[in-house]
Amino acid sequence: MLNRREWMSVLAKSSAATVEAACADLALPENVSELRTPEIGSVMVRGRVGATGDPFNLGEMTVTRCAVRLEDGTIGYSYVQGRDVSHAKKAALLDALLQTDRADEVNAAVIEPLRSLMEHRNRSVKARADKTKVDFFTMVRGEGS
Repeated sequence: MLNRREWMSVLAKSSAATVEAACADLALPENVSELRTPEIGSVMVRGRVGATGDPFNLGEMTVTRCAVRLEDGTIGYSYVQGRDVSHAKKAALLDALLQTDRADEVNAAVIEPLRSLMEHRNRSVKARADKTKVDFFTMVRGEGS
């Protein structure tokens, strides 16, 4: 099973539609209180020159955050890209459930399928990019021989 950082990453990077579809057969609790109602804001995205050099501000990105509490007191959080309030609520609820005794069930029904889908998509993008890869080499000129 993934650790919390990894499952939150999967939930945040998955689209709202795929999260909703993955939860379709899962019995989600009805009595959930919102500690922090979904809020839409922005964060600064930073990059590094050459991926390892000095940091620089790349631009802003819209995010939605949410925090929920289950009846047993377990708290779930989420930060998702974009302005989708339902995605943020669902991700926070799933984060909370993954900290309870239902963790294995939620992991098998939601997180693992989403992670597999994400890995497949990443491999597909990498394969398309690799087709355009150019290998440069230096030829030694025959002058002076």
